[in-house]
Formats: sequence, structure tokens, C-alpha cells
Amino acid sequence: MNHQIAGNDDVVFKKTVLPNGIRVVTESHSQSRASSFGVWVEVGARSEKPHQKGLSHLIEHMVFKGTEKRSAFEIARALESLGGELNAYTTREYTCFHGTTLSEDWKVCLDVLIDLVLNPKLDPVEFEREKGVVLQEISMTVDSAEEWCFDEFFRKLYRNTSLGWPILGTEDSIKNCSLDTLREYYNEHYHPRNIIVSGAGSLDHEEIVQWISELTQSWGSGPESSSNSRAVVVGQSRVSPFEISQIDFLEEQLNSPKYEQCHIVMATPSSSFKDKTRFEAFIFNSLLGGGMTSRLYQKIREEQGLVYIVYSQLMTLTDHGLCTLYAGTEVGESQKVVDGLTDELKSLVERGVTAEEVNLFKTQVRGSLLLGADDIENRMSSLAVNEMVFQEYRSVESVIDQVMNVTVDSMRDYIDQWIKPFGAAKFVVGGNPVKF
Repeated sequence: MNHQIAGNDDVVFKKTVLPNGIRVVTESHSQSRASSFGVWVEVGARSEKPHQKGLSHLIEHMVFKGTEKRSAFEIARALESLGGELNAYTTREYTCFHGTTLSEDWKVCLDVLIDLVLNPKLDPVEFEREKGVVLQEISMTVDSAEEWCFDEFFRKLYRNTSLGWPILGTEDSIKNCSLDTLREYYNEHYHPRNIIVSGAGSLDHEEIVQWISELTQSWGSGPESSSNSRAVVVGQSRVSPFEISQIDFLEEQLNSPKYEQCHIVMATPSSSFKDKTRFEAFIFNSLLGGGMTSRLYQKIREEQGLVYIVYSQLMTLTDHGLCTLYAGTEVGESQKVVDGLTDELKSLVERGVTAEEVNLFKTQVRGSLLLGADDIENRMSSLAVNEMVFQEYRSVESVIDQVMNVTVDSMRDYIDQWIKPFGAAKFVVGGNPVKF
């Protein structure tokens, strides 16, 4: 085993790599009454092949249907009976199983989480039943205009590669999936070298490492990753690198009689997790559409009253990122809203940002980070993401220092690098015909 230690008097970070390859990262908060843990599997929708669409998410569901030592009900009861929470989610690049309990119940929390990941039954009867549940989830997404529009937009934007496939899969891919295919996918990706266990709260790192070692002693390390200098590593999976030039900067409108409103999605390129401009991306997103003080909210909703919902958000991945914009409006206002979104992006390219704006949104992001530092579930997640992306610890204070180093000039550089050369992809569903 190897170890790392960092931190200050109030917060102490430690990392241990177990002999089988599991990485354990913790941050102790001695004043907390709770502990939060996550088991992170470095596989997501991006790792899937065409016949595997939706398998990362389906496995996330299936592990809750029973393990070798717990029924589905016993899994649910284990933490809920203690007042705790247990949940999971799947992204394009990883799957997370997480739980939060009182600090005194930390062993139960870790036992359940590792049991889910290590010992799922993958029962044939439950498999068929859960496929039906996921199909219902897909149907709900189709009924949600906002979610469906984003799914369709990403499919077109990424030219129907795995980055653009719905994380849930498609109706056909789930219906046609076999249990053997699911088991093969599980065996390929669920092994210790692909696992991070993160924890934050009132905890003892050495006790946690010992407990995880006991719980996973029968788990082999799994395959070594293959060598391919062109590949992007997502856990032990190696996926094709994505270049911004591969994006389809579409300008498209679809008629959709099933939705009463017009839905508008746009996207500009942005920095990756590892890019030196990622903190400028934080400020850019906050300024553009990150909240009620943002340009989009103030101008399109408050000043013009054209929308109820308008926002921007970052989608940051290992090798690239996007800043997406969304607005929903009445059918007759579609052109005005498209023009409003476009004008704000154009204004940022032509006139940049002011020192007052930069200072305002740096202060906003700083406050958000500090408030998040008091949320142990948020800290647990940050530990794991930093380990996945950087293989190192990044304290809240060090991140804030980098945010506060953003300047008007560095924002100009960000805009010139990511927005000015590319413009925005634009996708409109419903509404009167628009000119882009």
C-alpha cells in the first residue's frame, strides 16, 4: 500500500492505494456528525459500444436488485433504518454509488456500498423486470421536453458517437439487451483498478482502509490498461479522443406538435477538466446564465419577459467541454429568444467582460465553493473527481486561489480560444420558423 497526506489543522486529506488497485481518498472533518462515502466506477456512457447503449446505467439499477448477502429490501433498509441515504447515478464518464449516515454508522454504509459493487446477483427475473423500469424512465424523458431536447441535441452535436448517446440507452437497446451482455460489461469494467472509494466527515482513514481491505480481500485487481497514446483514459477504459473539430455546429429547427412551447438549446465549446482555462469557464458560465444575476436571466427574462426558464451550464469532460444554453418560450416568441441568446454570445465576443462583472462573479463562485465545503457529500464527490482527473488532492483553498486569479484579460483569452472561432451550435424544437 502507498499513502499520501495533506491538509491543515481542521481538514486532513489522506490517500491509500490498496494492493489490489482500489484507491481510497478521505477528508476528515472532526466537527461533523455525519460521514459520506462514494464508490466510483470509472465507466459511463462514453465507454459503451453501439450494442451496449445504456448498460452503464442499467448496471447501476441492477445492483440494487439484490446481492449475494442482501435482498433489494435489505439494501434499502440498511441505511434508511439508520436515518441515512443511499443512491447512485451514471454520467458519461463514471458511475457513482453513494451513501451518507451518522458517523457512528460508517461501517454499515461502506459495507452496503461495496456489497452493491462487488457482489450483485444480476438475477434473470430481476433483469427483465428492471429493463421494464428503465423503459419507463426513458418514456418519462421523452415526455419531458427539456430532457428530450438535450438528448436529441447531443446526438446531433456529437454525430451519433457514444458521447451523444442517451445515458439511459434507447428503447431498442434496452429491449434487445441480454443478461449475458450485461454480465460481460460488468466483468469488463467492475474491478478494483477501476474503483475509487471516497469519504468525507468525521472519520479515521486508517480504520476505513482496513475495513475496505477486509470487504474486498477476495476481489482480484483486474486487467491492466492497454497502451495507446492516442486514447483518452476513462478509468481503465480507453476511448477515442474527441476533438472540437468533430462537433457538428448545427443550426436546425424541428417541428414538434407534442410540445406546446418552443425549446431552444445552444452550445459553445469550453475547456476540459485539465485545461488551464477551466476557471475562466466557471466565471463565463456564471456570468452568462448561471443564476438570477446572469446576463441571460436579466435581459431575456427580467427585462423582456420572454421566458420563464433560461440558463447556461457547463458540461466538463476529460478531454473537452461544452457550455450549453437553454430557454423555453411561447411559440410566437421563438425568434426573439433565439436572437437574444445569440446577441449575448456575440456581445461577449465583441466587447468582452468588464472588471466589475469579473469581480462580481469571482466573489459568487468563491462563496459557492466555501458553502459547498461545509457539505460533506459535496466534499466526498470533489475528492473522487480530483482523483479521477488529476490523481491528486486539491483543497478548497487552492481552487479558490485559482478562481481569484481570473482577470479581464484571461477572460478575453478564454473567449478568443473557445467562443470566437466556433460560435454556437443551435437547435430549436417547435415554435414559429426562425432564422439563425
